Amino acid sequence: MPSPGALSSASMPMASVSVAEMPRIGFWTIVLIFTWLLLFALLFIPVGSVLVSSLYDNAGDFTLGNYIKAIGDERIQRAFFNTLLVGFGGLAGALILGSIMAFCVSRFEIAGGRFVSLLAIMALVSPPFIGAYSWIVLFGSAGIARTALKSIGINIPTIYGLSGILIVFSLKFYPYVYLMVSGALSNVNRSLEEAAEGLGLTPFQRAMKISFPLVLPALSAGGLLALIHAIADFGTPRLIGRGFNVLATEAFTLYSAEIGSNMSMATTISVILVLMSMVFVLMQRYMSRRNVYHGNMINKPHKIRLRGWKNVLAHFAVYAIGLAGAIPVIVAVIYSFRKTSGPVFQSGFALQSYERIVFGLGDVITNSLTFSVASVVLIVLIGTLIGCLVARRTTLNTSLLDGALMVPYVMPGIVIGIAFIAAFNTGPVVLTGTAAIIILSIFIRRLPYTVRTTSSALRQIGPNMEEAAISLGYSPFRAFLKVTVPLIVPGIIAGAMLSFVTAINELSSSLVLYVGRTMTMPVRIYLLILDGDFGTAAALSTILLLLSGTAVYIAFRFLGRNEQALL
Repeated sequence: MPSPGALSSASMPMASVSVAEMPRIGFWTIVLIFTWLLLFALLFIPVGSVLVSSLYDNAGDFTLGNYIKAIGDERIQRAFFNTLLVGFGGLAGALILGSIMAFCVSRFEIAGGRFVSLLAIMALVSPPFIGAYSWIVLFGSAGIARTALKSIGINIPTIYGLSGILIVFSLKFYPYVYLMVSGALSNVNRSLEEAAEGLGLTPFQRAMKISFPLVLPALSAGGLLALIHAIADFGTPRLIGRGFNVLATEAFTLYSAEIGSNMSMATTISVILVLMSMVFVLMQRYMSRRNVYHGNMINKPHKIRLRGWKNVLAHFAVYAIGLAGAIPVIVAVIYSFRKTSGPVFQSGFALQSYERIVFGLGDVITNSLTFSVASVVLIVLIGTLIGCLVARRTTLNTSLLDGALMVPYVMPGIVIGIAFIAAFNTGPVVLTGTAAIIILSIFIRRLPYTVRTTSSALRQIGPNMEEAAISLGYSPFRAFLKVTVPLIVPGIIAGAMLSFVTAINELSSSLVLYVGRTMTMPVRIYLLILDGDFGTAAALSTILLLLSGTAVYIAFRFLGRNEQALL
């Protein structure tokens, strides 16, 4: 009978053979597993926590009563319809302004066309709450412009309320329509319009029967982008709504009232807001893919040189829209240098507001830079890998992954903040009150943008070079690192800069998640505006705009001034 030691020795070769025969897990399989685990931790658990919280009452019993209460609550009903009102109102304003500007710039010779596009970009990258602040400075109860007009006998209403929100949204979100429609108009085949002209169609008939159908998908997609951002915006309705509540502000109000409890009503409103956003995002994706027209890049339309009053009217329309959209940036910069006495502006200029920032608010700048850079590093490293996975490995798993990544895309920032509080306030991992929770919330919310841009870039690059490297003995990871990454480095850097812009301007989720030591610039600006300290708010806004503008400039250096990449 053999000894136990002999049995052990005899079994060892078999064990070594079985290990050797185990299939190796490939690099992209590891990336896929890691991505699903990441989404489970930072997306499914927070979203699940919101959903579960909305299905339980304060006693901890399962119920649909929160939804029944929300449907029957007059205040929430009003907030729901107000959300649709500002969303579609902002959509209408953006469509009107953006399409007029796009048509004039694309079809007519406009002096300073590049400057006009720069004005649109300034409006696009500046945070909406800075726009709200600037219009308060001009047309608030004691606004500079309103007071000046009143002194000569002209009384106009304040910016507060629905009309003010619609003005801010129209001027803030029109660049989505302008950039998409101008790109589509520039690619319309000139021969189609020439043929229509030969058939005797008037310019208006040519525009309606030829140009309009061809740019309708771009018009619809740009308009829906404006709608999605309008219904998700928190800062503008909060600052100038003056009692005009929307779902985003209502969710924050209920969250503030329910701190320490199970946040059942705040999470219920959050679920409703996410569902509403998802409907419009699906519509936007459908319209952007529907009836895609590929124009002849050689036979592009000529720009017409207008004369007389038509030329004056076209220039006036373009510059009026562009300058009105850029007013928030201009006002913030000018008033950051105005002399102040406490919160009150005085005549003359000084650096008092910047002195207050240097000696009292330097920590919020440090926090914003630290959180933004940390989140962007994570976004670039992980988003590039996931983008390559989605683009190069078309399987059911990656298709499901691509669909799952749409969830943070449709979640407004205020909902992300509430979801992270619901998930990480108790349990094995407690993150509330830390810098990590803000960094991770920004990371998961902005991750889909980098995944989308990376996968789009890779789909334009064939996999032949990467496959050739693997056939020469490179591992999949080394082939990815040595071959694929260098090809998409410009896009990665540009995407990183644009992610930095959105990260450093994030207000809504940070407002829910911050504590005193983790306050960021947008949160501080928001609180300064509420306190009436407009001078310091203007100075801090100017610093924020300078950082954002620098990042956009760097992005354009790598994108070749492709304005549509901002979308």
